[in-house]
Amino acid sequence: MRLLILVHSLSSGGAERVTSSLANYWARKGWSITILTVAGLETDFYSLDAGVRRAALGLDQPSASIWHALRHNFRRVRKLRAFITREQPDVVLAMMSTASILVSLAARKTGIPAIGSERTYPPAMPLGFIWSRLRRFSYQYLSAVVVQTEQGEAWIREHTKAGFTAVIPNPITFPIEPHEPRIMPRNPGRTLLAVGRLGEEKRFDWLIEAFAALAGRFTDWNLIILGEGVCRPKLEKQVESLGLAKRVSLPGAVGNIGEWYEAADLYALCSRFEGFPNTLAEALSYGLPAVSVDCDTGPRDIIRHGVDGLLVPQNDQGALVDALASLMTDEYLRKEFSQRATEAAQRFAPERIAETWENLFRQVITNGSK
Repeated sequence: MRLLILVHSLSSGGAERVTSSLANYWARKGWSITILTVAGLETDFYSLDAGVRRAALGLDQPSASIWHALRHNFRRVRKLRAFITREQPDVVLAMMSTASILVSLAARKTGIPAIGSERTYPPAMPLGFIWSRLRRFSYQYLSAVVVQTEQGEAWIREHTKAGFTAVIPNPITFPIEPHEPRIMPRNPGRTLLAVGRLGEEKRFDWLIEAFAALAGRFTDWNLIILGEGVCRPKLEKQVESLGLAKRVSLPGAVGNIGEWYEAADLYALCSRFEGFPNTLAEALSYGLPAVSVDCDTGPRDIIRHGVDGLLVPQNDQGALVDALASLMTDEYLRKEFSQRATEAAQRFAPERIAETWENLFRQVITNGSK
């Protein structure tokens, strides 16, 4: 199988991790895999197997106006089409919304099947007027559109002209192979862990507020938030203002995330929205009990409430504090949840998820391109 995967970049994000994980898995099976990014190579964070070919368009420049945006995207489509035509893959797979739109236009009438994929719940992260219109119109040219949850699939069917859709959750690699930067966890006492890009959508400020309400009762617990992003200064200021500088730390993005899961005692997710939160499934795979807000979408497809973690209403701060307190208090309950949580490693095993993708590839190849 010759597979070309387009993603905006390989920076430290969930979609990028899934892209590299799947690419590495298929390369080890002997497939010819190429990862092409809109951005340049300098933003790469995840490691790729030697069998994965890496290429870049290097066309992620910002647009000063709508006319600049149109010109830049026309150039991206033209270069992408030339790349597809030259490489002649069996299938082109796009990861994330804008990449899916570009592929739908670039691969049209090339004779090569193209698959788009949404990596978050679409209404939670609006694309803007032009990109939204392009998505609605262009998805009809894709052989299939993959979403991570049934709720996301229903939205795509209602709001785009996609002809065929499929639900495929993210694969979770276990154990996670470490890479640089490797920062060792050195935290005394108990650890409440959170992981993700330091952006507004992850709502780490809400988690810090919840921990502040608990810090006085649970003096042997500390909060660690792993990740990097634009909200770092704001979060650091919040930690200082709450007098939690010795209890809350933000070490940054780490390449040895598995070792941090192993060292932690409890996991928390407070996002405004998700597609399929990889870190939540990873934490469970490592035996971490979890507390998560029941946001759109993903957590309810991963956590089995009362079995391996707890789900709380999206905007109920009191419920979050109570759920965290119940697990921070009860070591026996944490151990019970931990034993069941490890089943996530099998539920989302790469070989199981990859097989679903492979069945889809064979189907679109048999049906032909649009």
